[in-house]
Amino acid sequence: MTVVMTDTVVFDTGVKGRGLRTTKDLCAGEVVLAEPSFAAVVFDSLSQQVCHSCFRRQANLHRCAQCKFAHYCDRTCQTACWDEHKQECGAIKKNGKAPNENVRLAARVLWRIQKDTGIVSDSQLTSVDQLEDHVADMPADNLKELKIDVHKYLDYCPNTRHGVEYISHIFGIINCNGFTLSDQRGQQAVGVGLFPNLCLVNHDCWPNCAVILNHGNQSALNATFHSKRRVELRALGKIAENEELTVGYVDFLNVSTDRQRALKHQYHFDCTCKSCSKNLKDDLMMAAKETEGNKPSDELVKEVQELSLECLAKVEAARTAGDFHEVVKLCRECLDKQEPVLADTHLYQLRMLSAASEVLSYLKFFSEAAEYSRRMVEGYMKLYHPNNAQLGMATMRAGVTHWHAGLIEVGHGMICKAYAILMITHGPNHSITKDLESMRMQTEMEQRIFKQNECVYHSMREAALQNKSMVPNHNTHNDDVP
Repeated sequence: MTVVMTDTVVFDTGVKGRGLRTTKDLCAGEVVLAEPSFAAVVFDSLSQQVCHSCFRRQANLHRCAQCKFAHYCDRTCQTACWDEHKQECGAIKKNGKAPNENVRLAARVLWRIQKDTGIVSDSQLTSVDQLEDHVADMPADNLKELKIDVHKYLDYCPNTRHGVEYISHIFGIINCNGFTLSDQRGQQAVGVGLFPNLCLVNHDCWPNCAVILNHGNQSALNATFHSKRRVELRALGKIAENEELTVGYVDFLNVSTDRQRALKHQYHFDCTCKSCSKNLKDDLMMAAKETEGNKPSDELVKEVQELSLECLAKVEAARTAGDFHEVVKLCRECLDKQEPVLADTHLYQLRMLSAASEVLSYLKFFSEAAEYSRRMVEGYMKLYHPNNAQLGMATMRAGVTHWHAGLIEVGHGMICKAYAILMITHGPNHSITKDLESMRMQTEMEQRIFKQNECVYHSMREAALQNKSMVPNHNTHNDDVP
């Protein structure tokens, strides 16, 4: 296990406990830490759709012939994962089925501790079992679930040498330190892993670093050039020497009280960062629309907000049921009511715009989707950190939607903005950034044609769309079920 780190040290932050800080000045996009997982598993619901080695979502995966549970891209991925899967394979085969993802991850962690101890390299700054478990802080329902998982683990691994207290400690560590792993598109959570060094990085709602999953490269003919999946901690801007390194545990696009509530529930601490202490941007997130100095009444704002919450619940239910035309109908009706009352930065309107643009893109109503996505991105830009990865991904999707709608100039501009952000958050070698670079070059070429002769461009576009040769395959989710 190779851990790559720049000059960073563990220090006592006081109230927050241990943290990481840099011992040198860092630039935007610089990799501060790169760490393979100590252990990681694919979610139960995606066990047949995601490679258990590189965590890429693929069609036609190859199933492990022994346990018939694990799936891989090919023999290369299977071989690379064998050390992690070997004991799991025997346990699943013996039990006749795989347990849930929490039990599978705990088992992998405990097997790894038994084999390598809790520290597997000189660059690992803490042992796994020294991480916080917060078992004593868990509410009764969560504690009950933990005890059920411990019993399931004991059924799964009856010959374990570890006692119930230590096993519970590991489950607690996973509960509050597990890092969600995304697919190669950066769009869907597909698994969870444990990264000891990353666990030392504290939260801030307006962080100075971003964490992304690099899926590694197993395609080179020479195995010497293969690289493992790993998380990368990247600087979002200039970070001064001795400054603490921070990441966001929750999405910033929630008012401070909601973020604090989520952090307390999942991670058992009270967030006192500057954004929460001063309620920064809360006013924008819940703002009413102002037209020529006039604002709607408080009663009307309250009424539209309550209607918005009801509609968002209905949209989610229709989306889950696969009734996408109902989603579009609900979104249109709600947005008509929101537009004259709520500001363009209001969270409820942004959530509705996001749902509408995604579903309309899926249904190939690109012109309408483009308008909604433009409004959404403009709102995001007033709220998010300028180098926020979610802002970059949203801008990329909006750019592609405009491209599909034939709005090449706006589309190219958005794709360029997204590329600039993702070069910092993901780096030049990430698969998403590489796809975005290809799109940037393609839209730049099409924009030149458009500027030379609009009629020729639109004729070429119509001909290409009829042949379906112009619709790009760049992992943008426009053809995926939202």
